[in-house]
Amino acid sequence: MTTTNVNLTAKVTEPITLTDTAVVKVAELIAAAGADEPLALRVAVKSGGCSGFNYDMYFDSEVASDDVTSEFAGVKVVVDPASAELLNGSTLDFADGLQGAGFHITNPNATRTCGCGNSFS
Repeated sequence: MTTTNVNLTAKVTEPITLTDTAVVKVAELIAAAGADEPLALRVAVKSGGCSGFNYDMYFDSEVASDDVTSEFAGVKVVVDPASAELLNGSTLDFADGLQGAGFHITNPNATRTCGCGNSFS
């Protein structure tokens, strides 16, 4: 009789990955904040916007026990479990060009986005 071992562990992916450019900009913003305690970038998805969901990003010093935490070159990123499902496989980038500077999320789970680029479904 042959026994076959099957790995039932699902591949865990980061809810969101930061590009090198985004890591540098977030690190600069955290340093400029001059907080007394370590800060993480919290990325969340909230209901609202013209397409159903909005992205929300802010610095947070608190991490819940069920948050998904990642680190990119010393920049800590925190995502709540509900947002992690909607962000799974997303990328955060920062661009500084003629059209203005800002962060942009590329989300493979978004089936529709609006013209503002901040709302998706």
